[in-house]
Amino acid sequence: MFRKPDNYEYFLSLYDKYIEPVAATYAWVLMPNHFHLLVRIKNIDDLHLTGFENLSGVEATKPLHQYFSNLFNAYTKAYNKYYETRGALFERPFKRKLIDNENYLRQVILYIHNNPIHHGFCEHPVEYPWSSYLTCVSIKPTKLHRNEVVGWFDNEANFKTVHNEKLNWNEMDNWLEM
Repeated sequence: MFRKPDNYEYFLSLYDKYIEPVAATYAWVLMPNHFHLLVRIKNIDDLHLTGFENLSGVEATKPLHQYFSNLFNAYTKAYNKYYETRGALFERPFKRKLIDNENYLRQVILYIHNNPIHHGFCEHPVEYPWSSYLTCVSIKPTKLHRNEVVGWFDNEANFKTVHNEKLNWNEMDNWLEM
């Protein structure tokens, strides 16, 4: 799915185009063969659907999953054209999970940021460039809802401390499947 840095960057640019208008992003990680996103679909009053006459138009009422479909289709077309391949990159429909409490929310963020460690790409989230962890510990401007994410861990120091702890992946996988 992602063979080189340009692939990751292009996917993120398409993400910004298709998903940012309809969803607030809290955490993400792009891995060579899969990715994880933590988003909250925006309220209708918060939607920034550029290029539409008004929110009562046909485009504004399309199902929100269509924005994700548009992202996946756009990336697949570009990928296949660049690598002279054919077919789908996304084999299964994406999974959605309702997050209904703050503890679960923190666990999902830890899972996302530690996914590169789990798959052997690095030993700490700070070492992996294709995740929102670096954005969370940065002061650079971002569309990521960094202050809220760090706030769910009380402060940046605790955010870093919790991310330094070793995760029990069997327990984490079981817990997240609930």
